[in-house]
Amino acid sequence: MYRYDAIDHRIVRERVEEFRDQTRRFLAGELSEDEFRPLRLMNGLYIQRLAPMLRVAIPYGHLSSTQLRKLADIARRYDKGYGHFTTRQNLQYNWPTLESVPDILAELAEVEMHAIQTSGNCVRNTTTDAFAGVAADELIDPRPYCEIIRQWSTLHPEFAYLPRKFKIAVSGAVEDRAATLVHDIGLHVVKNAAGEVGFKVIVGGGLGRTPIIGEVVREFLPTEHLLTYLDAILRVYNRFGRRDNKYKARIKILVKALTVEGFAAKVEEEWSHLKDGPATIRPEDVAHYASFFTAPAYESLSGSPAEFAAKLAEQPAFARWVERNTRAHRQSGYRSVVLSLKKTGVPPGDASDAQMDAVADWADRFGFGEIRVAHEQNLILPDVKERDLFVLWELAKQQGFATPNVGLLTDIICCPGGDFCSLANAKSIPVAEAIQQRFDDFDYLNDLGEIDLNMSGCMNACGHHHVGHIGILGVDKNGEEWYQITLGGSQGNQTSLGKVIGPSFARAQMPDVIEKILSVYVEQRQQGERFIEAVRRLGITPFKERVYAKDH
Repeated sequence: MYRYDAIDHRIVRERVEEFRDQTRRFLAGELSEDEFRPLRLMNGLYIQRLAPMLRVAIPYGHLSSTQLRKLADIARRYDKGYGHFTTRQNLQYNWPTLESVPDILAELAEVEMHAIQTSGNCVRNTTTDAFAGVAADELIDPRPYCEIIRQWSTLHPEFAYLPRKFKIAVSGAVEDRAATLVHDIGLHVVKNAAGEVGFKVIVGGGLGRTPIIGEVVREFLPTEHLLTYLDAILRVYNRFGRRDNKYKARIKILVKALTVEGFAAKVEEEWSHLKDGPATIRPEDVAHYASFFTAPAYESLSGSPAEFAAKLAEQPAFARWVERNTRAHRQSGYRSVVLSLKKTGVPPGDASDAQMDAVADWADRFGFGEIRVAHEQNLILPDVKERDLFVLWELAKQQGFATPNVGLLTDIICCPGGDFCSLANAKSIPVAEAIQQRFDDFDYLNDLGEIDLNMSGCMNACGHHHVGHIGILGVDKNGEEWYQITLGGSQGNQTSLGKVIGPSFARAQMPDVIEKILSVYVEQRQQGERFIEAVRRLGITPFKERVYAKDH
């Protein structure tokens, strides 16, 4: 992991003290709400439906065990004993008092964390593959470049007041696990014909009110030109992006208005003034940041140990968990473990202070003190020896982290919705729980296979419903909460946007609606066909007819 230097420490400490004084002045009536709003947003502080919400940055989803213990301690002392992990690989506290936020930020600074640029019209937290550095299909480790982007974008004076918020995702593997095609900028590591490593640059993706899949503006960008090219993109957006209408202010609208060819031409023109300039990345720069992400001291292990194989044969529940909740590792004898935050009855993405402490302990005991936050709102222990998996599984069961549903229907991506967010049209958490309760049968879930169900409480799409195989969107209907269904969305290398199947449904209908959709799949699927493949083959018509058919 990247470690702060003296400059990093000083910047974060000074930012905390600056905000402490701003908060004091606001509480004393010296700053109006309008004056204080941009100041608090710069420090990740929102005013939600019931209380302030503080969003803490977790750069590219990486946490040390020390940092996770601090997050747990803050939840225990300043909040209601839990935190919410988001699709942006951050953590949110839903119940801090305004007066306590400067103290929270000061404590975060002690463990090299902050909330800078987790809100506002700026470059937000850069996200990447939660399995970066350990994935078997990785071309190069994207984390050094994520850190370079983080350092470039943090407190960048030119990009502090963009037309709208701006999100960058980086994928360094064959399979895109960072949803890069629905980000303002997506970067794919690629190799050209000469075997040189560079980036395919995708611009103009995004969800929200106007979901759009990004388009390629450059097929191959040499790595040394990454920052100058990003500078050029941001400058074009800053100059031409709409500021008169926030609903048309995202870069995706600008790309569509100019056409991808027109936008790319403006970027190339701007880049001609920046290329080979001071922001060019030198080999020693890459080596410096790569030195923070070297492989840990793995043991030399050959094949799976006999005891592990025996436990798989003796314990069907353990074998099911290993199949669903662990991933192949590039190092023989190791696996990455996904700790599911989707136990039935618990809001998706929530973890208690005790659970966070437990995960920190496991990271030290079974790994190298590192935890990852997945964009699917689960936690990951990246380096666990196969011989330790059974003990870890038993401990995870005790803490409610061993639900073997990763990638299945009940592994729901879900925003906090109307229970907390002042922007939401409808609640998300009760609907997620109702669906999980209806389908709380692991034999049935495994028979259904991989299904992504994503839910958002409003059009801002924090739950990424547009790219769920099944998407649920909360809508307002004459002051009442209703829910719209989309089918056919997906993320990854074959990203697609779901299609609305028809009129919305009342909350109480949602489990029945999902059951009817699944019944069509079970009846009409072909041998080995996944749900998303069946939807693409059949289209939405048979699902729509089943859902809206009148019961006789």
